[in-house]
Amino acid sequence: MKAEDAAKKVLDTMLGHLGFTATIDLEQDEEGPCLQITTTQSEWLIGDEGDRLDDLQYLVNRLLRKHYEDAPRIKVDCAHFRRMQEEKLRTEVRQLAEKVKGSGKPFQMRPLNAYYRRLVYQALLDNQQIEAHSPEGASRLKRITLKLKSTDTP
Repeated sequence: MKAEDAAKKVLDTMLGHLGFTATIDLEQDEEGPCLQITTTQSEWLIGDEGDRLDDLQYLVNRLLRKHYEDAPRIKVDCAHFRRMQEEKLRTEVRQLAEKVKGSGKPFQMRPLNAYYRRLVYQALLDNQQIEAHSPEGASRLKRITLKLKSTDTP
C-alpha cells in the first residue's frame, strides 16, 4: 500500500471513530499530496481558524511516519478551507511587503504555525527588497517580522 493510500485510510478511520460521515479524495497540489474531506459537517472539522484541521493533519502524519519512514508530508483540507486561507495569506504578505516598502518601518505579523510561516517565506522569495525573520525557539506559533533588506554599501 502506498503511503498516500495509507494516510487516506488512517484519516477515514479517525473520522469514523469521531462520528463523521465524509468522503476523502486524494489530490495533488503544489505542496504535494492533499487529503480533501467533503462532509456536511465541515465547520466541525475545520474548527476555529483551521485548528482542528491542523490537529488532524498532525495525527495523520505522525501515524503515517511510524509505518512509512520516507512518506511525503500529507496535507489535510476540508471544503478547500486551507487553499483559501493560503491564498488569503499570500495576498496579505504581498500587501504588507508593499506597506513596509512605502513606510520603511518593520511590521510584525500575527502568530503563525510553521506551515504558514513557510508560506510567508515562499511568498517573499522573489521580493528583493523585503526580508522576513521569525524568532528562534520551540514555540509552535511565532510572529514573522517583515523589514527592508539592509543595503550595506561601502
